[in-house]
Amino acid sequence: MPKKRSLITQERTYGAPSSVLRRALLGSLVLAVLLAVAGLLAYLTRAEGSAPAKPSSTPTSTPRAASPTATDGKREAVAPPLRTSDPIAFAKAATKVLWTYDTRAFSQAEHIAGLKRWMTSEKKYADWTSVSDQVPTPVLWSRMHDNDQHATAKVGEGHFPQAFKTALAQDPGAISEAYVYAVTVTGKQSIAWKGAGAGAESRSTTLAVQCRPDQACALVGVLPSVAP
Repeated sequence: MPKKRSLITQERTYGAPSSVLRRALLGSLVLAVLLAVAGLLAYLTRAEGSAPAKPSSTPTSTPRAASPTATDGKREAVAPPLRTSDPIAFAKAATKVLWTYDTRAFSQAEHIAGLKRWMTSEKKYADWTSVSDQVPTPVLWSRMHDNDQHATAKVGEGHFPQAFKTALAQDPGAISEAYVYAVTVTGKQSIAWKGAGAGAESRSTTLAVQCRPDQACALVGVLPSVAP
């Protein structure tokens, strides 16, 4: 008898064709941003140079995103945004919340509202559709709720894609406007449902993250394909 599959596996793509087109446009935007995103040159110099990897002048950040628990003890659908100026650390935390959900305890609307807190407030760069398309539709969420489906994630490695570093090295003077970084993150997602569960599935994604000087990072969007 074939093994029962999770509802999330049966319908991995949630967005409509227009959403796919928008994600493709986001990919084109980020490719352009590769030539204009600010702050990466200094970051790469710090990370790849002969200086220590974590100099004292590096802005501090919390080591990981807070657990999805409100101050009053009530659980939240999505963990609050990680406050950090490190785009890789932020991208890893954002990836974890994108791969984590619990349809047993929270509605699709509550999950969506939690993800919105991670987004940049700059409408010029924010692509909310590429993020919301990572979430099951209300109808599918309801079916998953009936099946007690939930997922946890373990994030492993995060890095700047080679194309991002190459483009920036070729035109370092053009990075002083958007402060948007492309970051590729790898990890594993585990899905469980009534009386069963899937093993940890290896996953990877490339996010666009905005980290302006003296401001905490924020999520811009999810690229339509993974950049190595």
